[in-house]
Amino acid sequence: MFRRVREDIAAVFHRDPAARNTFEVLTNYPGLHAVWLHRISHKLWRLQLKWLARSLSTFNRWLTGIEIHPGATIGRRFFIDHGMGVVIGETAQIGDDVTIYHGVTLGGTTWQAGKRHPTLKNNVVVGAGAKVLGPIEIGEGAKIGSNSVVVKDAPAGSTVLGIPGRIIQAVNPTRDATNKRHAIAKIYGFDAYAVAVDNPDPVANAMGIMVEHIHAMEGRVEELCQVIQKMGGEVSTECFSSMTAEDFAGTGISPVVPTHKGSHDEFDPQI
Repeated sequence: MFRRVREDIAAVFHRDPAARNTFEVLTNYPGLHAVWLHRISHKLWRLQLKWLARSLSTFNRWLTGIEIHPGATIGRRFFIDHGMGVVIGETAQIGDDVTIYHGVTLGGTTWQAGKRHPTLKNNVVVGAGAKVLGPIEIGEGAKIGSNSVVVKDAPAGSTVLGIPGRIIQAVNPTRDATNKRHAIAKIYGFDAYAVAVDNPDPVANAMGIMVEHIHAMEGRVEELCQVIQKMGGEVSTECFSSMTAEDFAGTGISPVVPTHKGSHDEFDPQI
């Protein structure tokens, strides 16, 4: 039990930059309290102590503003950020490392008994105010946009946006291309998702394209300089002037400043 608690606390630090210390997380994160109380009520439910389980669930809702039916199945490192207004139905199934935000509903669309609530696979993220309804399946690593209403299955790695939810299929680049994008994102201080090809944000996509273009141009210029030197030409071998944190003063950006070592495929991020 204590190992699971430590996992939950570590998940908060991993996904919420506002978390400062363990005592703060233990005492001021209702999403954690809701999950811990649900685990107790779920065990009572499975022991057929259903009235007691429902009563504890009701107390949980009163305490945290989060309603989780004791019959719902929840995996490890489940994180509810902010939490107010979250509703999770009886037959909902949630995998490991899932994150949901305030106002999310995992609800049913029928009054008939049986499986009537959604299944969220591992690493799913559900944005604030989203509604995922019916016995549908959200594939591993999928993302549900804020305020979306999802009533159909979503494949792994996809992004779902809008009312009703429209699936934006993730493009599957090669492993080398994926690693290259992660490296570029890291050196320029961008989040990896901001330069991902499946990002629906047009501004972030444009920034990602520009970052890749700049990186390609730098590599081409370096190759040209090397060829000219081999032909006897005199070309400066000095590296481009490095960026410093002071260059970004007043912008609100805290970049990861790169140090070039003569090769654009090797990065040594420094602050």
